[in-house]
Amino acid sequence: MKTYTIKNSEAQNRPEQSGTDSRAKINLKRRFANRSLNTEKLLALLRSEAPNFFAAAEVVGKWVWIQFDGKQPVFVTSALSELGFHWNSKRQSWQHPCGTIVDDRANYDPRKRYGSYFAADVTHA
Repeated sequence: MKTYTIKNSEAQNRPEQSGTDSRAKINLKRRFANRSLNTEKLLALLRSEAPNFFAAAEVVGKWVWIQFDGKQPVFVTSALSELGFHWNSKRQSWQHPCGTIVDDRANYDPRKRYGSYFAADVTHA
């Protein structure tokens, strides 16, 4: 059986083929450390390092959710990921478990069960 090798192929559309990776690098050590932060510590981190995310942060029970109107650029999603958030496609939101990772998925609306508020709306004395 004869095999053909194509040298100089122009079909280089994958980042690993072209040598350029458009994805932002994520510090995984920091991501895993941030995943275990409780709600108060995460909100303090958001307030100091990412005030735009803090303004959009909704506390649902012990979790923190961030929602956007449309798809965000890669630098936003990588920043959220490094802060410990993950994407929930069912709820169309970035969610942070704040150290309370559960094995079972909720088949109810957590906002109705646990209540929710926007962190920026709460003033601390």
